[in-house]
Amino acid sequence: MKTSLTELAETHLTLARQLSSGRSAETVHGGRDKALRQTVMALRAGEHLHEHEHPGEVTVQVLHGRMRLVAGPYRHEAGIGDLLTMPEHRHRVEALEDSVFLFTTALRLP
Repeated sequence: MKTSLTELAETHLTLARQLSSGRSAETVHGGRDKALRQTVMALRAGEHLHEHEHPGEVTVQVLHGRMRLVAGPYRHEAGIGDLLTMPEHRHRVEALEDSVFLFTTALRLP
């Protein structure tokens, strides 16, 4: 199966710009009961994902725009092609401009 991240990014960015929430997302691989899950997420400039934490490994790969990872006192900005590795403690992601990213979670197996 082939998925075009470029096409999904364009689709979800258009939706995020239109929706009152300023965000749009679609899981492209895996799911709730799977060890690996990948989701394309779009955020309008100024929107963010509220502070949260995830079990296991989490990365954010920026497909469009500029983002900021905030984790406690740490702030890391990222642009197209950059990969952010999420810390295991509470963090949030902010869109510095209209942005799309591939959000990947991998649960630790026992």
